[in-house]
Amino acid sequence: MASFTSGEQVWIQRLGSLRNVVRQEMIGRQIDDHVEPDSSVLDVGCGQGTQGLRLARRGCAVTGVDPSPELLDRFAADAAAAEPSVELIAGRLEDLDAALGTRTFDVVCAHGLLMYLEDRAEAIAQLARRVEPRTGRLSITVRNGHALAMRPALRHHWAAAVAAFDSVEYVNELGVTARADRLDDVARDLDAAGMSIVDWYGVRVFNDDVAPEAAPPSGDELEILLDAEDLAGRRDPYRWLGSQLHLIAAPTGSPIG
Repeated sequence: MASFTSGEQVWIQRLGSLRNVVRQEMIGRQIDDHVEPDSSVLDVGCGQGTQGLRLARRGCAVTGVDPSPELLDRFAADAAAAEPSVELIAGRLEDLDAALGTRTFDVVCAHGLLMYLEDRAEAIAQLARRVEPRTGRLSITVRNGHALAMRPALRHHWAAAVAAFDSVEYVNELGVTARADRLDDVARDLDAAGMSIVDWYGVRVFNDDVAPEAAPPSGDELEILLDAEDLAGRRDPYRWLGSQLHLIAAPTGSPIG
């Protein structure tokens, strides 16, 4: 699987695009349903800190981990300007033991990470070990393998759409090859790690085929667009068509699991 690093500069250039605004806003709204204001949060692959800052502003104690110095610098600068106190650690998923020891967290996030990792099951197991026993939650996103043909089909790229039906790999909008996953496969990996899905959502249902550089509309149009995406991401059959799936899991047998 290719590394996100090869597409990092493109990612930075497109942070304000409609696609990214929709994705970040939907994940934020969805995770808000499951996080108490005083929670401890570990965000692995935190990047520029969009979700970490959102949670810190809600009163959470946020620890962000990412290998990119540039993205961590952006996170730190925005945190300083907005006043929330965050802990930032340079590192990757495999560095968590060395960086964090035995620490566990009320909420562990990994958004936009698993699709770049070869061993999904091991990654989920590592994340699950950081979740506070019984009461913690794990928030992860995966590229939706159930709807991999949707984007090329909506763009009338018919050969790519046909090929996507029998593939788990795709080239994303950063030009990086990554993996798509199906809900039942991820659920099995979560179960093996002692976690159970308590809720799941679709992310970017109606706006996945827009151009990568497309800017968001302004004012009321953006708000109603986001509200439509929010409703679609929570309801069948629409959520099955999201570009990504957002899963919330809890330790199996917990009060919320």
